Amino acid sequence: MATPHVKRVRILYKTILRLHRGLPESLQPLGNQYAKDEFRRHKTCTTHEATLFMNEWTDYAINLATQLGVKGKPNPVDQIGRNLDEKLLNDLRDEQVAQLYELLVAAKSEDEVSLENEQNDKDALTRK
Repeated sequence: MATPHVKRVRILYKTILRLHRGLPESLQPLGNQYAKDEFRRHKTCTTHEATLFMNEWTDYAINLATQLGVKGKPNPVDQIGRNLDEKLLNDLRDEQVAQLYELLVAAKSEDEVSLENEQNDKDALTRK
């Protein structure tokens, strides 16, 4: 039988994956994979790290739910996300900064691919 903590982690993880369904299609796989990797990485963390982890991911889920809007009517893509404050950035370990940078690069490349696909679709429509 799973402990109450394990149940809470599982519920939070599933909630985040459900919320990701409201993201633009190009960002869903990136968000899902990132969450999956992070939750796996934290399976064997200390109690203190687990508390911080759960708090941050809960805040993420609340912010994403707010930004996506109600009943599957998402806000425009440019309104999804938020800037990190300077104090938080300064408190990150080098490993976390590198991971954040990798996420930025992956997100940027997804946006570029999405923009290329949209342009190709427009070009195809104008040729018809």
